[in-house]
This record gives sequence, structure tokens and C-alpha cells, in this order.
Amino acid sequence: MIERVPPAALFISGALVVPFVKGWYRQVLVVALPLLGFMNLLSMPVDTRLTIPFLDFEIVPLRVDRLSLLFGYIFHLITFIAVIYMYRMAETVEYVAGFIYAGAALGATFAGDLFTFFVFWELLTIGSVLLIWARKTREAQAAGFRYLMVHVFGGLVLLAGIVLYIGESGSLEFGRIGLGSVATYLIFLGIGINCAWPVLHSWLTDAYPAATIGGTIFLSAFTTKTAVYALARAFPGTEALVWIGVTMAAFPIFYAVIENDLRRVLAYSLINQVGFMVVGIGIGTELSINGAAAHAFNDVLFKALLFMSVGAVMHRTGTAKATQLGGLYKSMPWTALFCIVGAASISAFPLFSGFVSKSMVMEAAAQGHLTAVWLVLLFASAGVFHHAGIKIPFFAFFGHDAGHRVKEAPFSMLVAMGITALLCVFIGSFPEYLYRILPFPVEYEPYTLSHVLSQTELLFFSALAFTLLLLSGLYPAEIESLNVDSDWFYRKGARVFYRIADKGFNGLNALAERSLVNGLVPLLARLVTNLPVQSAVVFMSVLWRISGLRPDERLVEEKRIRKAFGTGTFSIGVFSLSLAFSVGLLFLFIR
Repeated sequence: MIERVPPAALFISGALVVPFVKGWYRQVLVVALPLLGFMNLLSMPVDTRLTIPFLDFEIVPLRVDRLSLLFGYIFHLITFIAVIYMYRMAETVEYVAGFIYAGAALGATFAGDLFTFFVFWELLTIGSVLLIWARKTREAQAAGFRYLMVHVFGGLVLLAGIVLYIGESGSLEFGRIGLGSVATYLIFLGIGINCAWPVLHSWLTDAYPAATIGGTIFLSAFTTKTAVYALARAFPGTEALVWIGVTMAAFPIFYAVIENDLRRVLAYSLINQVGFMVVGIGIGTELSINGAAAHAFNDVLFKALLFMSVGAVMHRTGTAKATQLGGLYKSMPWTALFCIVGAASISAFPLFSGFVSKSMVMEAAAQGHLTAVWLVLLFASAGVFHHAGIKIPFFAFFGHDAGHRVKEAPFSMLVAMGITALLCVFIGSFPEYLYRILPFPVEYEPYTLSHVLSQTELLFFSALAFTLLLLSGLYPAEIESLNVDSDWFYRKGARVFYRIADKGFNGLNALAERSLVNGLVPLLARLVTNLPVQSAVVFMSVLWRISGLRPDERLVEEKRIRKAFGTGTFSIGVFSLSLAFSVGLLFLFIR
């Protein structure tokens, strides 16, 4: 046993207390919880372990190592930033859902066994869907329901894999699993759904823009990053992840360029950045795993900063549509500045956080002679500069003047964005502090002359391409539209299935009701009601025919039965036997 409190327990218990604390005391509580949790985490040395015997297994609700600590640090940090951002503006349900969500992410991160991991994995769904429904719009209700269905399915796939895997291995330990059986592939797929793999990704772009303004900060941090952690824990060096990650890094660029909703642009951008992490895990070297972990840490910060800046714009103007924004740098200069810092960080400008982590993954691909992978990642780096580095700040704060004359973002929002922006610049300028907490020792140096020059050239040529396309009119125009994604197939497919089920299964139900409920059952009821007479007549008729007697079909009348008994060659033994069968049958039905 240990004296420290598991991080998940602190957050989840705090979430249950929040509804009963009012006013000023609630604000103190929500800010103090992540600070207390962070102090608790700092007191836990590497290799701390809490075990609970259970039957022939060991439940491990707390296992601390360098990989889990890294994700634990950033999850505490982003929770603190999020509650400052939402200070005095969030409803009770947002605080409760946010802390449950954060606690579930921490619980899955520090879980040492598959049972504990699965419990917190499912709790992630509960916390996140509440943040979507808290928006209280029709769009949010529908998106939250679709989100719930996808993640329930993913959880069932994961559970099936875990059960089969425990049966195969005889162990609950959550460690390196690898691919090799049906069980491992099911676990792989279950984690991949939460990681927003291609084709399985549309729950993210559908639901995140529908959540509350503060809720998107939590959403951008926990579900996909917990999945990245799980892949790094269970499937490092799995080659399939390289190609899955490459696809993730590339395809969202095309959607983000034509998307009008800036929060949806950021949702696609999130998938793009997770693709770099998945590639790093798939390569499986110490450098690539460090790069994936470092980029996950940085992505939580700069993606939250971008969501916060767009959220502040939405809070003041009521919209996040590019076609309805522009010129806001005059009214919201600080928000514009913080947005530019986030854009520079995600685009991997030198001296900003993305530069010191994304390059580690690309260097690992180069060292592994994965030329095609490196080229796609290079294309993805240029693409993310287009859709997140330029498009977000340009269309929100510059571009054409939409005529909005609003106040600057509330003070709490500015404080949260300021803290995050400072961290992005600090990590980008002094990466050694981040490198010290990575899973493996780091010998990588990001600030070499060749790397700085090549990255700067890439960014400037990307900016030039954007400018020329915009001036020539070739850049896709920002228009109000609905872009078709992979969810089109299951949305349409679900409707077709519903109609088939309605006509097919309900048709079978109607047929069964007519034939069984309204037909056979009343017939049996009448048969049982008249059984004493009918059973005697049926069995006597059968035996009479066997004995050679051919009675009239209307022998059901008592007089005719007596006549047959008296004049035929029917023996008393046969009559007794038939009577015994009749009584037995009657007894059988009455029982």
C-alpha cells in the first residue's frame, strides 16, 4: 500500500462534491483540485505501485512510470487551465463532467491492469458526452447521441478483446500486448476508435464543435491523448500504426481547407496532429516514442490555446463561422495575439513548442529510412500551416472586416490563454525541460542550423503559396456548406437498416401475432376447454379404426357412442385402454 491518493480518485471525488458547494467556495474548489492533484502527483516517485489481490489476479489501480507521469502532468495542467478559462461562466454540469472526464483519463493512464483500464476507459465516454450535451442545443443532443453510440461500440470491442486476451494469457497486466491473435486485434481496434483512426474518425469532427465553449478544451485533451498513451503502452513498434498515422496526418488537411466552421477546422487539425504521434509509436524506437509523447504533451497545449481563442471569439460574437468573422484584431487584440502563438506552435515555427517535438518523429522516420513516410509528414506539416497556422487567425481576426465591434475576451479567458501561450513559447525556447520528463533519455538536438533553415523555408514557401492562391482566387472560397465525411455511410446505412428492420422484423412480428397469438393460442384454448370429451373421441376413433370398426364421423354425440359400444365387436379391453389414454391426456393438459 502507499500513502498517496490515486489521481483519479481525487478528481472524481471532487466532481461529486462540486454540486453541493455554492458561490465563491465553488470557484476556490475547482481551481484548487488540479493544483492539489498536481502536488500529489509530484510526490509519487517512479515505480510507485498499488496492488489489490482479487481472486487469482492482481488489480493495479496505480502504476507510476515515466510514460504515465508525462501524461499525468499534462492532464493536470490542462485541467487547471480549463477551469480558469471557464471561471464563473460554466454551469455546474460542466465542472462535474470536466472533472469526471479528467479523472477518467488519469485513471486509465495510471492503470496497471486491463480491468481498471477498461473501467476508466468507459468513464471517459460518460464525462465527454455530458460536456457535449451541456450545450443544450438540438445539434449538441444529436451529436452527443451519435458520439455515445460510437464509443459504446468501441468499448464493447475493447471489452471482448480484453476478455479473450485474459483467457489466452492468464494475466490482467496492462503492458506490451502487440498483435498476434483475435483478442489483440480487438483491443487494437477498440483503442483505435478513441484515437480517431481514418474512417472511424467522424465522431470527433461531428461532436467536438457541438460541445460547450469550455467543454472543447477538455475534449481536445483527453480522449485521443489517452488513446495515444494506450497505444504507446500496448502496441509500440507495430508497423500498421505507421501507415494508419500517415493517413491520419494527411487526409484531414483537405477537409480543413474547405471547412467553414473554425472549430471543425481545429477538430480536423487535431486528427492531423494525432497522426504524427501514431506514426512515432508505430516506428517504435526510443527517439520516435519520445517524439510521440512530447508531441502529445505539446499538442494538448497549443490545440487548447487555439480552441480557447476561437471559443473567446464565439463567446463575444456568437459564431465560429469564417464567413461571418474578420477584423476582430481591432476589438480583441490580446485574443488575436494568443491565437497567433497557438498557430505558430502547431505549425512548428522555431522557438515554439511544436518545433521541438514534431521534428523528433520526422527525424525518427528519416533514421529508419522511411522515405515515403517522411515525405507525407513533410506534406502534412505544410498543410497544417495552411489550415491552422494561417486560416484560423486570418479569417477570424484579419481578412475582411465583418463589422463586429465587441469587447475583448473576459479576464479569466485571457489569463488561461496567456498561461498556455507562455508555456508554448517556453517549451519551444527551452526544450530540455520537456525532454527531461520523456520516457527515454534524449540525445536529440532540435536547433541545428540545417533543421532551422529547412523548417523556416518550408513555412515561408507555404505562406507564399497561400497568398498566391488567395490573390489568384484559386483558394477554396469560404462558404456555408455541409461537407460529406465518412459518417455519411453509417448515417445513411442506419436509416436503411431502420427501414429494413421496420418492414422486415416488424412484419415477422405481425405475422407471428396473427398466426400464433390470434390463431394457434385460441385454438389450443378451445381444445383444452373441451378436452374431456374431445380427447376421448379422438383416441377411441383411432383405436376403433385399428380394430376394424368404422364409426360415423358424428360419433361425438353420447347416444351414438353408446350404440357403437353396444352393437360393435369392440372389446371391453380396448375401451378401457382408450379411456385410460383419454384420462392421461386430460391430466397432462391440466397440469
